[in-house]
Amino acid sequence: MKPRLMQAIIGGLAGTIVMTLMMYFVAPMMMGGPMDVAAMLGDMMGMSNTVGMIVHFLLGALAFPALFALVLWDKLPGDSWMKGLVFGMALFLIAQAVVMPMAGAGVFSANHPEQMMAVLGSLVGHALYGLILGWWLGKGVAAGAA
Repeated sequence: MKPRLMQAIIGGLAGTIVMTLMMYFVAPMMMGGPMDVAAMLGDMMGMSNTVGMIVHFLLGALAFPALFALVLWDKLPGDSWMKGLVFGMALFLIAQAVVMPMAGAGVFSANHPEQMMAVLGSLVGHALYGLILGWWLGKGVAAGAA
């Protein structure tokens, strides 16, 4: 059974909130400063931090959950949480191999002063995002099947 889009959006929003809170409140303890996704995305687009945060939430709560639920759900292996983890790791790899270089941080954040911590933070954040999204969708699919 395929998950419902609204279920995916709720899971994506929850995952995005957790990931964002990590970037602004946990990352400073690891790196001495936040992983400011709003500033990075805003700068990449030549826009404000506010626009960057809006784009971050649109991707995390709408675009990625729709892709996951409507296109990839049946193609990914394992239980719902594993599907989510695989999806989160794919997003991590894309972020580190494509988005970070576009932002000037280099592949796998090579130009970041705290490279290992930046990559680790990104890895953990994307893993949590995917786990939350997959777990939430699994709950919805199980409820729909019952």
